[in-house]
Amino acid sequence: MAGGHGAALHCPVTTRPIITFTTDFGTTDTYVAEMKGVILGITPDVTLVDISHDVWPQNIGQGAFLLRRAFNHFPAGTVHIAVVDPGVGTDRRPIAVRAGSWLFVAPDNGVLAPSLLALDLLDSSGRLHGAEGVVLANPAYRRNQVSGTFHGRDIFAPAAAYLASGVPLTELGPTIASVLTTALPEVVGVGVRVQGRVLHVDHFGNAITNLSLSDVPANPVFLVGRLRLHGISSSYQEADFAVLVGSSGQLEVAARNGSAARELGLSVGDSIEVLPS
Repeated sequence: MAGGHGAALHCPVTTRPIITFTTDFGTTDTYVAEMKGVILGITPDVTLVDISHDVWPQNIGQGAFLLRRAFNHFPAGTVHIAVVDPGVGTDRRPIAVRAGSWLFVAPDNGVLAPSLLALDLLDSSGRLHGAEGVVLANPAYRRNQVSGTFHGRDIFAPAAAYLASGVPLTELGPTIASVLTTALPEVVGVGVRVQGRVLHVDHFGNAITNLSLSDVPANPVFLVGRLRLHGISSSYQEADFAVLVGSSGQLEVAARNGSAARELGLSVGDSIEVLPS
């Protein structure tokens, strides 16, 4: 995935373990607190950081995007939990991966793929290169009773806690050679048209897409809802509605002093078409 968050970012090693959370659990219920309670019961001297709990329910692609944006801004040794898990209770694998300076704990459903691709540790077929992965199969590093509907608490949280406390990755289960890669929608080219998708709507109502500058023609025209937006803007103030390169490196649709998503009726998954001028 294109973006401005490459692996070359300097990441000092942290002496106090850090665990982050990216989930679709929201904050209305006790799910996040239960996961944190399990972790603190295993490794109390840990810093817990929420990347986001507002991923749209079951939207693996959005969770993958948010994790990709944030993971390498954390110090080396950070453990990232990503639980957007519509397949919980099925035969999908719970996994952990050591990739570069970071550890990841997640269901094997594609949610890790963009982050691993950004580190050049994953090929297009999903094979790991220079990264270590395991299935979280060792019962010693799970809770005694595992719910069929809440692996976040009973499998992923304990695994992250043990990894953060220094347990070797290979203790948690057998090694794997590949992971699933089907988290994000692909940019589609049909003739002179290019079609992208909205990956995320941020707090300001900016609709962030899977399109980058390299995907679109020179002087592009974007078909967004009822509008035709011409070219790439340089700031949020340039036009009432604009397409610009956001801080993620992706193209986003924005409204000056307003919410593009609300005013144009844009949601995660919606199509954005691009034509040459």
